[in-house]
Amino acid sequence: MLEDLYRELIMDHYRHPQNRGRLENPTVQVELHNPLCGDELELQLIVKDDTVEDVRWTGQGCSISQSSASMMSQALKGMARDRALKLVANFQAMMHGEDFPYPEVELGDLEALSGVAKFPVRIKCALLAWEALSKALNQSES
Repeated sequence: MLEDLYRELIMDHYRHPQNRGRLENPTVQVELHNPLCGDELELQLIVKDDTVEDVRWTGQGCSISQSSASMMSQALKGMARDRALKLVANFQAMMHGEDFPYPEVELGDLEALSGVAKFPVRIKCALLAWEALSKALNQSES
């Protein structure tokens, strides 16, 4: 039953993606491509005073990569940069079946993507947006 709810949430984000589009003046921008499956993603952030004020993304790909980007963008708005990096680490750990390095940072609805870990070939799809986020946050620091 929970798996069905998770599947429904993922498909809702795929059909109605959140924060899809472009920012007028992003402070950081990252483009990534998964050559194995063809997923593409461009992530734009406005980071001010070590806080992610706004986030937008564009791209194309499978339902997993697009839903993951949508769900990530929703969770990220207004988050402190260091907390966002911890969220990235926890999401990556979930995808690899590992314990959360930061148990105080909960994934919330992002746990709907936990079932992807059962399909190793799809893990890269779910992680594409998160890899872009990690790069963007590290760029925003410098």
